Amino acid sequence: MKKDFCLHAILLCLGIAYCSHVTSTRRSSKLRQSFHGHHEKGKEGQVLHRSKRGWVWNQFFVIEEYTGPDPVLVGRLHSDVDSGDGNIKYILSGEGAGTIFVIDDKSGNIHATKTLDREERAQYTLMAQAVDRETNKPLEPPSEFIVKVQDINDNPPEFLQENYHADVPEMSSVGTSVIQVTASDADDPTYGNSAKLVYSILEGQPYFSVEAQTGIIRTALPNMDREAKEQYHVVIQAKDMGGHLGGLSGTTKVTITLTDVNDNPPKFPQSSYPMSVSEAAVPGDEVGRLKAKDPDLQENGQIKYRILDGDGADVFEITTDYITQEGVVKLKKTVDYETKKFYSMKVEAANVHLDSRFLSRGPFKDTATVKISIEDADEPPIFLQPSYTLEVYENAPSDTTVGRVHAKDPDAANTQIRYIIDRHTDLERYFNIQDDGIIITTKPLDREEIAWHNISVIATEASNIHSLSNSVPVTIKVLDRNDNAPEFPRPYEASVCENAKENKKFFTVTAVDKDDTANGRLFIFSLPKEISHSHANFTLRDKRDNTADIYTGRAAFSRQKQKLHLFPIVINDDGSPPMISTNTLTIRICSCSSDETILSCNDEPLSLNAGLSTGALIAILACIVILLVIVVLFVALRRENKEPLIVFEEEDIRENIITYDDEGGGEEDTEAFDIATLQNPDGINGFIPRKDIKPEYQYSPRDLGIRPAPNSVDVDDFINTRIHEADNDPTAPPYDSIQIYGYEGRGSVAGSLSSLESVSTDSDLDYDYLQNWGPRFKKLADLYGSKDTCEDDS
Repeated sequence: MKKDFCLHAILLCLGIAYCSHVTSTRRSSKLRQSFHGHHEKGKEGQVLHRSKRGWVWNQFFVIEEYTGPDPVLVGRLHSDVDSGDGNIKYILSGEGAGTIFVIDDKSGNIHATKTLDREERAQYTLMAQAVDRETNKPLEPPSEFIVKVQDINDNPPEFLQENYHADVPEMSSVGTSVIQVTASDADDPTYGNSAKLVYSILEGQPYFSVEAQTGIIRTALPNMDREAKEQYHVVIQAKDMGGHLGGLSGTTKVTITLTDVNDNPPKFPQSSYPMSVSEAAVPGDEVGRLKAKDPDLQENGQIKYRILDGDGADVFEITTDYITQEGVVKLKKTVDYETKKFYSMKVEAANVHLDSRFLSRGPFKDTATVKISIEDADEPPIFLQPSYTLEVYENAPSDTTVGRVHAKDPDAANTQIRYIIDRHTDLERYFNIQDDGIIITTKPLDREEIAWHNISVIATEASNIHSLSNSVPVTIKVLDRNDNAPEFPRPYEASVCENAKENKKFFTVTAVDKDDTANGRLFIFSLPKEISHSHANFTLRDKRDNTADIYTGRAAFSRQKQKLHLFPIVINDDGSPPMISTNTLTIRICSCSSDETILSCNDEPLSLNAGLSTGALIAILACIVILLVIVVLFVALRRENKEPLIVFEEEDIRENIITYDDEGGGEEDTEAFDIATLQNPDGINGFIPRKDIKPEYQYSPRDLGIRPAPNSVDVDDFINTRIHEADNDPTAPPYDSIQIYGYEGRGSVAGSLSSLESVSTDSDLDYDYLQNWGPRFKKLADLYGSKDTCEDDS
């Protein structure tokens, strides 16, 4: 086999060399012919015409993965115009030119300088051109050619996944498809057998097999049982070169899991299951559990339990816990240790989901016996009846017997029973219970107050205070006695016209009775005997249907004499003993029109004479309103006439505070301004008028008797006059300020600095400009005007 493979390789290499030689010979011959034709076209004197191109070759081949010491020769370019004298230079451009492929510009030989990998790039497109070595002028148009990388078997097969996972049902037949694995080879599938793959199984036999061409894994053994072995690990190999020796290979792992099917019936691990339950257990309580084992999973292993037969089939029941796959035995009815101490029954466990393919393996069910023993327990007393209904008449005296309740001890000891009343159900303590279960009253009962009493009686064992107890509801009905008289359902009030006609019905009365009227109690209406004839104004007629009509009598009515009548009515019932009551009907006399339409039943007009009339009340209210209006107007006028605290009228300019820093006469000046003249004379007498509000009285004109002479220039007199006026004029602003005037006095060596005396001096100052300063400076202009004006005034 090895010799054949070597011979095959030698023949393959010789074939490739022969093909390359033939191709190169043909290509060189064509190039020479092509270049020669092109040269003829370039001669001078000839008519230019189209000729064939010299580059008719189009591809070279180079073996990939070449690892020799020298660059591999790809091919040779040669032009017919190349005479071998070295005047032609060959140029190579395009993909990989200068890096991967280099050209000898003289000989045209192309070499590959790097190792090529077909799987990275299968071919390169290059451009060749022959130019003049000295002028670089193209001698031929550029031509394109392809260098193809020739494949060798240098890539092993690779699977799409490193690990595969697959499932197949257990008990599958031989040849059942499990999964298909796929590998790929990067080598050229069109060249040789480098990419031809063959699959084989390395591990996993004899359970599984694989198809050599497709990679499909199939089962190889029948009846593989999941319960025996659930998982298998299989190794698959893919080899190129058609699987022959020398080919490259790759492997992958496949994990195959057997999925479950219902191929196993349930099985009880034991044939009998003993259980016990207390007689005190209530229906629904769990008695015990049993489980049949089934190695199958999920729904294939689901089990349903049921009771087939036995004396406990009616007392117990079994259900399935689908989480634990257990059968749960529960109490269906109460059990009594004193009655029956042991039960037995047959239980079946069966699969819920069956697989028809495996029915031949036998019935998918199993049975077991469950034995249940009853345990004795201290049971509470049991009443002979589930509830009691008793009756007693109302108003019965204390200690009256109502009825009896009876309970017994179900245990074998049969101890004495003690009874008590649950006081939460008898808060008013109407009843007591004796040791023998007889219920008696503690006070008289009133049916009209409470007609039914619902109490609970508790029974316990008398000898054991910590024993269990039981209770029973007792309903006590209070029977009625005729102890309530009939009466009006509400206070009645009727109205009748004072001009009503004689014997006219104007009202109907009825009655109610608090006693039980279920048997059709009849009421009788009548008038009191002693006053039946004194009320001739009204009459009563009993209708014998528990109602009575009221009619007007023969007498006329007058509202002025009597506007209200109280009409007594006697009501009897037919009970035993009969009860009677007197009720009063209030009848109001009303003012009506001629057609007896009620206009007014009020008594206000009759009571107006005793007090004020409506007109008087209206007059009083009108006076009050007028007074309120006057007060509001007065307050509003006061607010409008209130003057501001600071007045800016032009005639009051002189009354503002004016400060002069004039030097006085010194200590020797005994005639200086007397501060006493600035004191308020009213303040001396103890009365100081308020000057922060406008006075409420009108101020009289100033006293002309103390006004200084017009020609007077005595500042002392002027100040005294102003002080007197300010003290006696409460309207002079500012009301709360002190008016100060600077009086220099007499005898000062420095003389006066005040301009107030400038009128009487020989000063050359001209104050005529004050006339142009406006009305605010009118007073100053009059005081310090021109001399001519002053002389004219004198």
